[in-house]
Amino acid sequence: MYQRIRDLREDKDLKQQDLAKLLNVSQTTYSRYESGALDIPTSALIKLSAFYDVSVDYLLGLSDKKQK
Repeated sequence: MYQRIRDLREDKDLKQQDLAKLLNVSQTTYSRYESGALDIPTSALIKLSAFYDVSVDYLLGLSDKKQK
């Protein structure tokens, strides 16, 4: 899961700070989400899913289909 959120961010040429702002967390917290050091809250997964226009299942690695 963590690699997918990193890959999606990098594909859009975004910085961790950009996503941290979207999620209302610090850059350090977002970095910990990407590294797997901190579990991503459900509300953040939903926001990321909407932002990237992918399913939560895709973010979680439960599906290889990006579309909702």
